[in-house]
Amino acid sequence: MKFNTANKQSLLLPLAHLGALVTVIAWGSSFLSTKILMEDGGFTPVEMYVYRFAAAYILLLLLTFRKIMSASWRDELTLAICGVCAGSLYFITENYALRLTTTGNVSLLASISPIFTTFLVAILFKQRIKAGVIIGSMVAFAGVGCIIFSHGASMELHPEGDLLAITAALCWAIYTVAIKRIIPLYTSLFITRKLFFYGVITALPLLFIQKEPYHLGLIFDIAQPQYMLNFLFLVVMCSMAAYLIWNEAMKVLGPVTANNYLYMQPLVTMIAAYFFLGENIYLLGYIGCVLIIGGLIISDKWKASVSPSKR
Repeated sequence: MKFNTANKQSLLLPLAHLGALVTVIAWGSSFLSTKILMEDGGFTPVEMYVYRFAAAYILLLLLTFRKIMSASWRDELTLAICGVCAGSLYFITENYALRLTTTGNVSLLASISPIFTTFLVAILFKQRIKAGVIIGSMVAFAGVGCIIFSHGASMELHPEGDLLAITAALCWAIYTVAIKRIIPLYTSLFITRKLFFYGVITALPLLFIQKEPYHLGLIFDIAQPQYMLNFLFLVVMCSMAAYLIWNEAMKVLGPVTANNYLYMQPLVTMIAAYFFLGENIYLLGYIGCVLIIGGLIISDKWKASVSPSKR
């Protein structure tokens, strides 16, 4: 039995790392599809969030319709908090931050999420984070900064927008820590469906009061298939599949190690923009690539897991 368990664990670990990597590639690439729908199609930030996750919720409901509620109200409340933090509150604060501060500021400050996660785990679970995790995280964060500012952007102070960007990063960290208790109790299908439900429900009021016209009809416009194709990519791959894989990866890797993969999102976006939008990669971008990958290797080399604090 021990042999079988050890073999299973040794197989799950690389699969979990691969899953986290695939998820980050999907999320990093989602920028391109979102840009097409928002800039070319005119979709508002709230529309993008609600349409995308409502469609993903309906698809997941078809797969898990037999179980609607969780086993207890405590679990239901936890799922609701996670749905808001990883859904409506995260995306809306980030989108509004873009209106109040620079894109570079938002990208960099939103990347603080893994650092928040590391310290939240240490505080809430009274656990000590190994030095390698902290060092690797800082190195990767420096790499994110290099990539973001490689196109000549600068860091400017815009308190309101910067605070919203930091709030978005904190929201994702709260979701990552809160979901830790729920993950062993339910399937990833059920958890992801509940997250999407609470995220969409809490964002609907903002959709109803928006002054701009709705653009839902463009998704079904046969004459412009690029909108449907990009929307399907966001729904099926970047929302439904990515969240399912991410939750499974967190079961094996834990919240700290899994969240460190988020540092790779700007790297993926930069590479995707190079191939699909023709954007150049500058020297600072290459340095950022090395730092991000190096930071992840440092974290993994020092066994990026938390250990009980000696008290």
